[in-house]
Amino acid sequence: MIHPAQISEALTSFTQISLDEMNNVRLMNRTDTKYVMSPDRIPGLLVKMNGNYRILEISGKRAFLYHTTYLDTPDYLFFNQHITGKLSRNKVRFRKYETTGNTFIEVKMKTNKNRTVKWRMESSLAADGTYDHDTNEFIEKHIRHRPLILKPVLVSLFTRVTFVGVQTSERITLDYNISYSGPDGKKGSLPAVAVLEVKKNRFCDRSVITGILKESSFYPSGFSKYCIGHAVLNEHLRTNMLKPKLLMINKIKNEYNRHDLTR
Repeated sequence: MIHPAQISEALTSFTQISLDEMNNVRLMNRTDTKYVMSPDRIPGLLVKMNGNYRILEISGKRAFLYHTTYLDTPDYLFFNQHITGKLSRNKVRFRKYETTGNTFIEVKMKTNKNRTVKWRMESSLAADGTYDHDTNEFIEKHIRHRPLILKPVLVSLFTRVTFVGVQTSERITLDYNISYSGPDGKKGSLPAVAVLEVKKNRFCDRSVITGILKESSFYPSGFSKYCIGHAVLNEHLRTNMLKPKLLMINKIKNEYNRHDLTR
């Protein structure tokens, strides 16, 4: 597991931004760039970011637990869209923000121009995995495939820290302590993996974090928590298309374990 005290100490030096202020940079239509790293690298990266980004703070907290339930069809339509590299693809999930208690149904679409568009509304998933008529209409409004029979297939828990650019219209999310569970009770985790994502609109060409990451020898790497979660829990869904990502995860894990032994 990552050492929370080291990250918490680095987070305290950032100037805070409130949730209301951050909503001015919602970026529901944006470009996303992901970077995958060992959690050991986070504190040093945060030091370099400080001064150029403000950190989201809610009720005195700066790191938040996210609970995400992904939905898919019986034949895993959304999963297969992603791993086969389909240019226009979808993702449907219920996301609960543990700090505020709010839960939203979210529909994400990756366009053929490599942009991410997201729609969401407040809703909740029943204990038996069902949802109400309004939620069903919301999903069908934004998903072209008909008919859609969706069910919960994967749950992901992770800790997230969110930053907003001081001079740039961009958000940065940093996710770590990622774990998964399936409807059959299987559990798995990725304690040695952290995912940083840079989210910006088309007009934001300047990005301090991109330069920092390049100087620190981090390079963009696609990473879907949804697809990797399936690979962790379900051997029958592991495909050759996911093999490079799994090899990358193992490499980062080995790096993390070597550093852990020297502590």
